[in-house]
Amino acid sequence: MRENSTFQNFINGEWVSTERHFRNVNPVDGSLIGLVHEAGSSEVDAAVKAARAALSGPWGRFSVQERVELLYAIADGINRRFDDFLAAEIADTGKPQSLASHLDIPRGAANFKIFADVIKNAPTESFEMATPNGGKALNYAIRVPKGVVGVICPWNLPLLLMTWKVGPALACGNAVIVKPSEETPGTATLLGEVMNEVGVPPGVYNVVHGFGPGSAGEYLTTHREVNAITFTGETRTGEAIMKAAANGTRPVSFELGGKNAAIVFADCDFDKAIEGVTRSAFANSGQVCLGTERVYVQRPIFDKFVTALKVKAESMKPGNPYDKEVNFGPLISQEHQQKVLSYYARAQADGATVIAGGGVPQFDGKLAEGSWVQPTIWTGLPETSAVIQEEIFGPCCHIAPFDTEEEVVGLANASEYGLCTSVWTSNIGTAHRLAASIEVGLCWINSWFLRDLRTPFGGSKASGIGREGGVHSLEFYTELRNICIQL
Repeated sequence: MRENSTFQNFINGEWVSTERHFRNVNPVDGSLIGLVHEAGSSEVDAAVKAARAALSGPWGRFSVQERVELLYAIADGINRRFDDFLAAEIADTGKPQSLASHLDIPRGAANFKIFADVIKNAPTESFEMATPNGGKALNYAIRVPKGVVGVICPWNLPLLLMTWKVGPALACGNAVIVKPSEETPGTATLLGEVMNEVGVPPGVYNVVHGFGPGSAGEYLTTHREVNAITFTGETRTGEAIMKAAANGTRPVSFELGGKNAAIVFADCDFDKAIEGVTRSAFANSGQVCLGTERVYVQRPIFDKFVTALKVKAESMKPGNPYDKEVNFGPLISQEHQQKVLSYYARAQADGATVIAGGGVPQFDGKLAEGSWVQPTIWTGLPETSAVIQEEIFGPCCHIAPFDTEEEVVGLANASEYGLCTSVWTSNIGTAHRLAASIEVGLCWINSWFLRDLRTPFGGSKASGIGREGGVHSLEFYTELRNICIQL
């Protein structure tokens, strides 16, 4: 993976260097992790050729059971090198060890086993029909892989969200070309080592490093021999990819931005609601697509809720990610820090009351060079404020009161996004009505971030296209082919 602190491309089972490099920086203290070799059009084309050769070679002849066994081996390979993956993820993201060791790496490995189990039990359909000549015909379906799949990954949960796509793609017999975020090249690159160690055929898993326009991202999405593209990230980038995919009418699967609402009724379990909203607003420093940036609290408990959430926000402990007491990391980069701080300034300009945070935590020593911001809570903003309408992707939320169920449904739905929501209430009728009325792909009741990976996952409106998870992933990563036999 690395030679003298470099991250190379992984193409056809081999490490490929280029003359173009960019820096990979640790967001905790601004230190240099290493240099990344940027892929150009020739490297992307080589990866596509390698993937296509794999599909027509041994990989294309693997049985479902053989693929299942290999995916299990990949998961075991990640777990054998757990500490290496953990160190790479922490270096790239700065997230606390307590989070990465319990979520990112275990789930990243488990995705391969989960989709191995899905594919070996996936049903298709068959129908017997009468024919005009008085006979019968049998129709049955088979699943065939899409082919070469471009996988474009985000930086907030780099391994987890990459394997969430690579796992089902390989389970279905595709070959993949992964373009990790330029901010987080580590674990996608390290996974190439595991692929070779466990005997994945060359060309099945490829990694190309780079940026979007004029770099690996553009070259991958515009390559006509890439048969499908899956992407997690911001909506504007998704729109650009969708335009590129229109050439050749290639399918896309997108999980895009969100401006998610939490709705807290006066009859909720107050302590559980506070704990849940604390996690959804501040976990991973707010860099979670499913995170909460809008909180609506029923008026009788509004003041109590604001006070309690302020205590939670101010108890978050930033610092060295390997410190066991640290539960709050930096933002991914100084560029993203400036973006989030611009919204902090906008909130004050729009007349917000700053309940907690609103600035940058103070550190001595090297940590002062990191990409830090404070967990932040506001009240008092109009719903028209950009802080209410636009995705910030930082550790912040605005809390507003509401009175009626009808009112809060309108507030929650007054967004171009529709990824997820959480509803906190002890009234089962309220819960069911809200879940059916809010325009999102996923609604949690009295919880947040609980995920049964067999269930459909994705967003509505500007938050995405398609669904992944369980058999729903197969709908994107395979083509259903009908076979009709006259008997």
